[in-house]
Amino acid sequence: MTAILRPARRRLLVGGTGLATAALGGVVAFRAMAGAQGLTTRTRTGLAFGTTVALTVAGPEPSALDAALSDGFAEIRSVEDAASLFRATSALNRLNRSGHLETPPAHLTTLLRFALDLAAGTGGAFDPTVQPFWPLWAQAAARGERPDPASLRRAAARIGWRKVSLTPERILLEPGTAVTLNALVQGYAADRVMASLHTRGITDAFVDTGEFGAAGTHPDGTPWRLGIADPRAPDNLAAVIEPFTGFAATSGDYSMSFSPDRVDHHIFDPATGRSPAGLASVTVTAPTGLLADGLSTSCMVLGTAPGRDLVARHPGCTVRFIDKT
Repeated sequence: MTAILRPARRRLLVGGTGLATAALGGVVAFRAMAGAQGLTTRTRTGLAFGTTVALTVAGPEPSALDAALSDGFAEIRSVEDAASLFRATSALNRLNRSGHLETPPAHLTTLLRFALDLAAGTGGAFDPTVQPFWPLWAQAAARGERPDPASLRRAAARIGWRKVSLTPERILLEPGTAVTLNALVQGYAADRVMASLHTRGITDAFVDTGEFGAAGTHPDGTPWRLGIADPRAPDNLAAVIEPFTGFAATSGDYSMSFSPDRVDHHIFDPATGRSPAGLASVTVTAPTGLLADGLSTSCMVLGTAPGRDLVARHPGCTVRFIDKT
């Protein structure tokens, strides 16, 4: 059994006149175009969080758009420095290596506080301490195997959100505990980017940090639309959200799996160390990217009925479930 990394959860970003952009691989790319309302549109793409990210902004002054894009990418780098497992020098990686962190950066404390609150609110279905399951599954998959039950039980003994002590001045982990914020960091980055764009006076924007945010309208005056990938054919669309404003996040079994049938994938049930069996993907829209990201992962673990109840407790949120087939 070999871990299978599929293309990032690519969804189509569609404007009202049929303009479509998708995340581009490789080097940073820039694109500029004229909108039907006389606005200039700029898109800048780059790499972050182990995937491709893209920011699109529109407005009358090209120089202001360039400055806004630079601010947006500075926010992404700041979030990566604090909480990305893909960056060896991040504060989160330093925390996991040492078991403690003094004067943690604000991004990390904000994310971890949200994670612990969500863990409490979901009865542990969401848990930021599931990181010890990851190397166990990755190493077993490299051998063409699944982890044996005893290994899973030993890893599960290291899992538990109550093993994390958090204050603004210090984060302390119980021995053997490690934290991942991968289920939250891209949605949070979308929040931070959108806030920085608003500070620059940008009112029309589409943000793709691996999760999505939209404000205003497409430069041709029509609403933004967001396509949801078909989990069994990720280059195709299973649904379209129209109009799309606010934030959306998708969790699914198809972007990183440990088995060709996707039974074993990167989302773990904290109680068992195995992947939840019922759903192929969950998409949540919410007032913030952080909330959308956290709820989508929680729903994958909880399943359809409890997940729907969880989302209903959060005003302004919607959820779409796609069952395994």
